[in-house]
Amino acid sequence: MTAVRTTDYHTAGEPFRIVDTAADGMPPVPGDTVAERCATAIGPGGSGTAPRRGPLDDVRRMLVQEPRGHAGMYGGFVVPPDDDGAHLGVLFWHKDGYSTACGHGTMALGAWAVDTGRVAAPDDGDAQVRIDVPSGRVTATVHRAQGRTTGVTFRNVPARVAARKVPVATTLGIAEVDIAHAGACYASVAARDLGLEVTRAALPSLVRAGREIRAALATHPAAWHPAGPLLSGVYGVILHEELPDTPFGPHQRNVTVFADGQTDRSPCGSGTSARLALLAEDGRLGAGEDLLHESVTGTVFTGRILGDGVTEVTGTAYRTGEHLFTADPYDALGAGFLL
Repeated sequence: MTAVRTTDYHTAGEPFRIVDTAADGMPPVPGDTVAERCATAIGPGGSGTAPRRGPLDDVRRMLVQEPRGHAGMYGGFVVPPDDDGAHLGVLFWHKDGYSTACGHGTMALGAWAVDTGRVAAPDDGDAQVRIDVPSGRVTATVHRAQGRTTGVTFRNVPARVAARKVPVATTLGIAEVDIAHAGACYASVAARDLGLEVTRAALPSLVRAGREIRAALATHPAAWHPAGPLLSGVYGVILHEELPDTPFGPHQRNVTVFADGQTDRSPCGSGTSARLALLAEDGRLGAGEDLLHESVTGTVFTGRILGDGVTEVTGTAYRTGEHLFTADPYDALGAGFLL
């Protein structure tokens, strides 16, 4: 009988299932850094969305697939950091495999680290949780008031614009796509250019367009990252639309379609970093201004750019439960299935 304990959070509606590998007695993931451990999890010859089978990936599949998870599930394995400069490391995972960045997951981990006492925090004030992720070191500043966590600000690795107005053919027409790296590679396209609106009713068409754009850009040079293949390749496609500006800056709604057609329920943390880099280059976002970034579910992040590609994104994260998942060796469904 396999048993795995998890603590679940949601950040702006997007789930995050936390597995503390050391506390759960799981064997160490080989590697000297979080990036190396991510490569180990993916396995030789595998990719982020097509990892090789192995004991660790069997746990991922058990937790993300039905009947214990679902096609929109997301989570992470807590692993040792690269060095003493960080409090913890994490391997992010989703229904198809592993990712190199996750803003909503970083926010959830910051809240978890403080809520569980892993990182000391005041009853009133802020606490910084430094986290090593496959794309580098990020920080979750956990905001506290009257002894409870009220919000989290995620500071990402530097974001950079890689290409603008790349023409991509889709079944809905030609899209002009902007590409930016923000811990992972994101392609941005205005939904209206494809005759779409960012609404729940339009999700099937938005997901189809996102999958087509990601596939079309699979070998585009702008999707390549100087650090190598782990950080290369379009991870998510952000379909966005303009809303009336606020007194503090731009206001946009988006849906991020990532991996193999998975939909982010939040405004996407690292995707928001990519949008900030693009808006700053366009001159639409300056010092002291904020992007109000809304998801297809109506939840919001607030993002700002600090200079030199450094971005911050603020949102909320709440615990949704603690679980002990088991897999009976006589269960014919094994790790489960996806629909």
